[in-house]
This record gives sequence, structure tokens and C-alpha cells, in this order.
Amino acid sequence: MFRNMHWATPEERRAFGQARRKQVGRHQHDTVDPKARPASALEIVNRSMRSRVPALKDLKYKLMAESPFGYFRGAAPVMAADLSQLPNTGIGSQLCGDAHVRNLGAYAAPDGRLVFDINDFDETIRGPFEWDLKRMSASLVLAGRAAGHKDGSSRRAVEACIGRYAEQMRAFSRMSNLEVNRFQVHRLGLAKPVQAALSKAERATPQHILQQLTLPASPRPGAHRHFKDAKPMLARITGARAALVLGALDPYREMLEQQRRHLLDFYRPVDVGFKVVGTGSVGLRDYCIYMEGNGPADPLFLQIKEEIASAYAPYLPDARPATHNGQRVAEGQRAMQIQTDPFLGWTHLGNRQFLVRQLNDHKGSVDIHDLAGANLRAYAEVCGELLARGHARSGDPLVISGYIGSGASFAEALAKFGVDYADQTEKDWEQLKKSGKAEKKS
Repeated sequence: MFRNMHWATPEERRAFGQARRKQVGRHQHDTVDPKARPASALEIVNRSMRSRVPALKDLKYKLMAESPFGYFRGAAPVMAADLSQLPNTGIGSQLCGDAHVRNLGAYAAPDGRLVFDINDFDETIRGPFEWDLKRMSASLVLAGRAAGHKDGSSRRAVEACIGRYAEQMRAFSRMSNLEVNRFQVHRLGLAKPVQAALSKAERATPQHILQQLTLPASPRPGAHRHFKDAKPMLARITGARAALVLGALDPYREMLEQQRRHLLDFYRPVDVGFKVVGTGSVGLRDYCIYMEGNGPADPLFLQIKEEIASAYAPYLPDARPATHNGQRVAEGQRAMQIQTDPFLGWTHLGNRQFLVRQLNDHKGSVDIHDLAGANLRAYAEVCGELLARGHARSGDPLVISGYIGSGASFAEALAKFGVDYADQTEKDWEQLKKSGKAEKKS
């Protein structure tokens, strides 16, 4: 989209979206072309692991080999390469980048209320809006299969997701810009998987995390509560290495807004740990700092999570280059979320770049088994609405709705894409298992 599109009239912006159909028709989004890949799926995954902790690479392969959906979670670089080979609309918005059913979840807003939204932005970047929708479509089919759905049912769920996205985007195109920016999704309570995630989040208090991740202090003088050692998933860090991690708080503190800095200053670091998180992030350096405010009953856990370039960056030469990948993730998150972690920020350790955020503060995600029966479609509609809000906040709903139009051809094409890409993912998963990489000892 040309840079000064926001100076155009609403009619011109909508017409611009309609004109993009000449670049790629709505029905053409059903295409999957694995033969066009620049390298094999296994080689693409291997390349993405080069800068990771060597001892954890085998663990990531094992997690990916557990199921097709597990593979999909760890193979965002493969899908980025695949999408780059297909025609795209050229209609940009901020992408979540890893839009799948488990990357939406519940968390605590700055005012303490629990909200449900997109909550993983490691791959965020500006790019064609439909790339998020295609990844979400494939994830709905894979999750549907894992939850016992036939492909017909999963395909209808994708159509419901994209249909809801289109409906909401049309509504956004009729609103004022300020109304779009503060729009609240009110249908969340209608989906049982969302209710389950919110219930988990309600229980995931800082005190609960304290019991999960740390051990009480020993009786010796000067001892304090500390992280458990449960390798490879969690390990306590001490000495010079811990001091380096704590040193990263200084540049982080300086980038915070004054009121956030004031709040942080009431917390003192107590202990440092290394934690393995997710599937796509396994092997990246992920540190946790246990802090106390008004004594042991007031814990704060900060996560200092290594961020590397988005998997989409090599295929989007016109995207604004990231000078700091932690900043890229934080700014992408703020662009798409309506409520954001008050401690969100970035820092560095040597030449490595990190995102900083609260660890698991009232967080809860959807379990695949919660998507059985009618729950898959209900949840798919929530996914569609939340992606629409994120794209409308960071893109142009008039242009996007102008492209999608009022028919069903776009949703039907993405439903076919979702099934076909899920099939290809299962083939890639089988290749990973045959490679023997998941059988190596960590």
C-alpha cells in the first residue's frame, strides 16, 4: 500500500482494496505449492536453529515430532517460506506472524481485569494481512483433527472464522477511527474454550507461579527463596551469569515510561532462572527474574526472552527493518492488542536482543481437547474477530474490507487452503520423524 494512503478519502481507500483483486483474486487464496519452496522443510527448520542453545536443539525437534500440530507450532519459518512463494494482496497490516489457535489466550490487563486476545508476537512484522489468516486456517484444521473432527467440520470452522473476520472488518470500515481503536470484543463468553482459558488465568496468580517455580529458603542465615532446578525445562542461575542477566534490567528500566519505572523500582531482584518456553522458542535464551516488592507476599516475575528476526523478514524487503527485535515484538504487540502488559519492554545482553514482560501473570491458553464438538466453530469465530480487530487497529479496515467484499469466495478459498496446508504439514511432520533428529538424546 502506498505510504500516504491514510490521506485518501474513504471511497478511494475502499476502491484501492477492490483493485487489489486484480493482483490476486479472492478465490486464488486456496493455493498450496510446496514444490516452490526455496529449500526442503527440514532444511528451513535446520537453518532457523543455528543461533540457538545447542543443548536444546534436540528438545525442540522432539516437541515438534510429538504431533502434526506440535510440528506446525515449531515450523513458522517453513510456512513463512511457503507463503512468500504465493501471490499476495500487498495490503499490509501488522501481522501476529504466528497466528494459531494456542497463540490466543487470557492474561491480566493493566487494570487487573482478565482479557482474552492474541498473545504471542515473536514473529510479528508488517506484511500482507491474509498471511495471518492462512496460518490460522491451517491451525484450525490441525487442531480440529487432534480434537477428533472430520475435515468437513474443520473446514466449516475455518469458513466461520474467516466469515466472522470479514463481517467484523466491514463493521470496522463503517466506524470512526477512534471507535475502532477502542473496540471491545463482547462475544468471548459465548465460547467454552475461552471460558476455560479465562478460568485457568484466574488461577495463575503470582503466588501460584511462586509455588510452581520456586523453593522456600533454607534455614541458613541470609538464604532466600529461589528457583527450582528441573532441567532442561527450568534451571537456577547464579554467580557471574546471574549478574549479567540482572544487568539487563538497567537498559530495560531506561526505556520504560516514568510511571512504569516508578513501579518497577519498588521491586528488588531475588533470584534468576533459565526457562524453556513454548515450541517455536525452544533453544532461544529465556531468563526469569524473581522479584519481591512488599515482602514475599508481593512477588513479580519478569521474563527476559531472546528475540531474533521474524521468520517473515527475508521475504518482506519493504517491511521496516528491525533495529532491535525485542522492540519489534513489543511495538507489534502494542499495535494489535487493546490491553498490554504494563511491564512490556526490551533490553540486550551483549549483542543479543531480548523482550521483557511479565511471566505468566494470570495467563491461560486454550487446550486442544477443549475444541471438540461445537466448540471448534465457536472458538474459530472468536479467532476471526480478534484477528480482525488487530488488523483493523494496525492496518486499514476500509482497504481490507474493500478487497474481501461481501461474498463467501475468500472464506471458501482459505478453508480449502487450510485443509491442503494441514495435509502438507502432516507430510513434513512425517519427514521430520524419518530424519531421526527427534530420536537424538538431549
